[in-house]
Amino acid sequence: MATKLTWLPQPRHLEMKHGTYVIASGKTIALLGAPAQDLLFTAERLQEALQCDARTGLTVCATQGAETAIVLRVAPDANASPESYTLDITRAGVEIVAPSPRGIFYGVCTLMQILTQSPNHSIPCLFISDAPDFPNRGVMWDVSRTRVPELETLFELIDLLATWKINQIQLYTEHTFAYRQHRVVWENASPLTAQDILQLDAFCRARYIELVPNQNSFGHAHRWLRHPAYLHLAEFPEGYADTKIHWWAPSAFGLNPTDPRTLDFLRGLYDELLPNFSSRYFNVGLDETIDLGLGKSKAEVKARGVGAVYLDFLKQVHAEVAARGKTMMFWGDIITHHPELISQLPHDVIAMEWGYEANHPFDAHGAQFAHAGIPFYVCPGTSSWISILGRTGNAIENIRNATAHGLKHGAIGVLNTDWGDWGHGQMLPISYLGLAYGAALSWGVAANRDLNLPRALDLFAFRDEAGVMGRAAYELGNVYRALGVHYHNASGLARVMYKSLDEIRSIEGQTRAGFVRALRAIDKAAKPLARARMAQRDGELIQHEFAFSVRLARHGARRGILAFEKNGKRAAEMKRALDKDLRALIKEYKTLWDARNRPGGFEESVGWMEKAREEYRK
Repeated sequence: MATKLTWLPQPRHLEMKHGTYVIASGKTIALLGAPAQDLLFTAERLQEALQCDARTGLTVCATQGAETAIVLRVAPDANASPESYTLDITRAGVEIVAPSPRGIFYGVCTLMQILTQSPNHSIPCLFISDAPDFPNRGVMWDVSRTRVPELETLFELIDLLATWKINQIQLYTEHTFAYRQHRVVWENASPLTAQDILQLDAFCRARYIELVPNQNSFGHAHRWLRHPAYLHLAEFPEGYADTKIHWWAPSAFGLNPTDPRTLDFLRGLYDELLPNFSSRYFNVGLDETIDLGLGKSKAEVKARGVGAVYLDFLKQVHAEVAARGKTMMFWGDIITHHPELISQLPHDVIAMEWGYEANHPFDAHGAQFAHAGIPFYVCPGTSSWISILGRTGNAIENIRNATAHGLKHGAIGVLNTDWGDWGHGQMLPISYLGLAYGAALSWGVAANRDLNLPRALDLFAFRDEAGVMGRAAYELGNVYRALGVHYHNASGLARVMYKSLDEIRSIEGQTRAGFVRALRAIDKAAKPLARARMAQRDGELIQHEFAFSVRLARHGARRGILAFEKNGKRAAEMKRALDKDLRALIKEYKTLWDARNRPGGFEESVGWMEKAREEYRK
């Protein structure tokens, strides 16, 4: 058994011993060194993992005796991370020791993963000493690009991430919080309410997770500015396009930083949003200010420079955040274009250094923030958005790059992002691979760099008794490579769904043969899916979501092949077949959407599929 044990994340130090210990019924779990109430939730999770309760198995108590099987002991240590722990399994019993109840929780998570791999509660004797590389290990989930999950979906994902030792969650919002004075902005979006946030915050705190508020406050304001009541706040009301950098905002995109009414507007949002969160942090966004200086702030930018105008607004937002007792986080992409200004940032802000390609310059940017003494996170991504099946290779290298250089330059955290660009077309479990690997390296870079990711996914994400889902997800996520063309921040199988047939033909390096290769690669990688036996509550749904994603990716490949077909009878037949296929996929998409998400946003999300159908029917 010793050579077969897998964890997510793998512990820092492991020493295997001889023998096993059998956790027998009738024994106790002793809670020591802290008020027993502080450890009760953790102990009850362990009871659940042992598939027993006070009537049929181990009972929980605040004393230790001859009948004790498992000891959870808090032993304060000022020199140790509060999240560190030791796990000692001997032939006499199990003991988890940590400086805080949080460390006990993580030790129990590790023990529960051993139990998953130990028939009949017979666990191997071993000693683990463990602690995280990064004190802050977060996941950001996009809930604004059409998909707003049901609370049950959020609860289940948060619970899963907690077992992987994630300790921060952010829900990226543009317009999907139900602000009382701004109904017109969110009324068709099925937003999260104040009560939803309060429930999520309490749920997170029980699992030692900090739910961090996230409200974009500069760029990405288009969902507000499309409404006449807010257009006066726009930097560039006419909309913005620059084909050189592939940006197109058909309506107003960013706020005007030189208009005092902009800060008045943000103050109102902050005053309503922030009291619902117990977190000490607040992510205000401030990224991708693509139209800054092109409209109402043009004269100011010409006089002072775009970097200076941006920094001035950042400082004003910072003052509002500080006045509300929060530490401001902000996306670091704009300030790194003006490195001479980094040292002028308020020194209590946290820069969120993001980039989603494998070769993003985390090293250079991390060095800039470290040199200036600015605390920062590294923020890679799951590479699932605009992909249909994911991008395994890119996700792994992006996360490795971020965490290795974050550790090198003293980053105080990792925020692994899962975006929903272009309609949030990816199914939730497509993101599990990137989420799992990000959690692993956020805890320990060296110990987890070469993690057996398919095996870890089978055990701790899919709970697949057949042992095929992890490998299938891994290989399906690499299908994008078969096209032979690199698409920035996307897979070509998804990008072709948004492009016209003429545009597909014009993509440099893209060929009919590439789409044929992709079709074969999809079919080969998908073969094991039918054999999966997932013990998850939503196992059947996951299987359905993967099967749908395979069909949609095949449709993308077939659409690419059509783009290279000369007009004629064969092309017409292919269009009719694709139209029929996509009509069925849209119906299935709605079924899967309703299984995890609120109704608002669906019509926008499915729009790219409907547009493709229009082209088939011409």
